[in-house]
Amino acid sequence: MNTATAHTYTYYPGCSQMATNKAYDISTRGVAHALGLELNELEDWNCCGATAYVAIREKQAFVLSARNLALAERSERDLVTPCSGCYVVLRKANKYMAENERLRSEIGQALAKGGMAYRGSVRVRHFLDVVVNDAGEDAIRGRATRSLAGLRVACYYGCQISRPFGEIDDEENPQSLDQLVQWLGADPVPFSLRAKCCGGLMMTTQPEVGRTLTGKILQLARESGADCVVTCCPLCQMNLEAYQHQVSAVMGRDCAIPVLYFTQLMGYAFGLEEDALALRDSLTPVEALLTEKVACP
Repeated sequence: MNTATAHTYTYYPGCSQMATNKAYDISTRGVAHALGLELNELEDWNCCGATAYVAIREKQAFVLSARNLALAERSERDLVTPCSGCYVVLRKANKYMAENERLRSEIGQALAKGGMAYRGSVRVRHFLDVVVNDAGEDAIRGRATRSLAGLRVACYYGCQISRPFGEIDDEENPQSLDQLVQWLGADPVPFSLRAKCCGGLMMTTQPEVGRTLTGKILQLARESGADCVVTCCPLCQMNLEAYQHQVSAVMGRDCAIPVLYFTQLMGYAFGLEEDALALRDSLTPVEALLTEKVACP
């Protein structure tokens, strides 16, 4: 039974959640259902333009985002995504069009060729924001059925959820994910690299630099006494989880540690079935961690 008042949103999963990060999409939908948050997937959505493309062809990328915004506007609901990269690109396109009349006109002309228009009424939000601020503490504490007492968590936000807009949380010292972990009954550890870059796409373009940046985060998480790292960004999750062997070689020390999406930790605390969390998709020993470390009443 849902314990939260139902809220309805237009859901933008994003490309990576349909491919390499399916576990994030699956667990997001499971957690939303458990909290009474209705996510209606945006029909006929397309790539947001992605942060890499924005850096090269900003206007063209904004047209891609604008098409999604125009589609979402028809529902007259907030557009919600679990991907930090999608959140930033969609939010940036929305903001720039609102503030730049010439850009708005040019993008409007491009949309018109496809028989579309965008009035600028959509609010773009990250799923973490929705969970913390719309569902809230009481609903989350009330829905948790598994005790996470004693589980020590390094909360890693990455670069994009609080920057560049600072709307969701403090840009340099975000706290919302730490609050959520506490509401679930686990213990967030002091973690000064919570909003530092994981290396992003440098893991493929300049791998040694990327692995060093990721290594510092994983190393500090272990030194802080964390049992696991929890993140809210699919690219960060991949960098932190998939490259631990290579990262350990670059850092000259063991950097292995389980890495989860915050939605997976939430779903586990809520008592959701394994299929609703996709824990078996993890490359790090997440299932073993939860079985050995977390007590089930």
